[in-house]
Amino acid sequence: MKSYKKELWFDIKSRREFINITPHVEKCLRESGIKEGLLLCNAMHITASVFINDDESGLHRDFERFLEKLAPEKPHSQYDHNGFEDNADAHLKRTIMGREAVVAVTEGRLDFGPWEQIFYGEFDGRRKKRVMVKIIGE
Repeated sequence: MKSYKKELWFDIKSRREFINITPHVEKCLRESGIKEGLLLCNAMHITASVFINDDESGLHRDFERFLEKLAPEKPHSQYDHNGFEDNADAHLKRTIMGREAVVAVTEGRLDFGPWEQIFYGEFDGRRKKRVMVKIIGE
């Protein structure tokens, strides 16, 4: 069994952002040489998420509105966590969207259903953030 690991870095310009990272992950898969196995992709920050869904801008706006209703950023005073930081909402949003995605690798390709793509969701950005890709298999 082979194993491959790589960190992907992204310079997040805004507080919240969704980035389609599928091309980066597919490049990792090609570099690994693994044809059959499993790929794990996870956010390396407690206020970020990796998830699988459709790459459709309206859906991304829907995610933003949905998450803001469940865990609004302001007022910051509504959260016990907010003292030195103002990111309690980002922690909650990450919990809702999840930490990682696991995808089967079949014949050297990500074994996706129709329209599936991998996204990095950032909820407390404005700095460099990273994602870890780990692939195991043959």
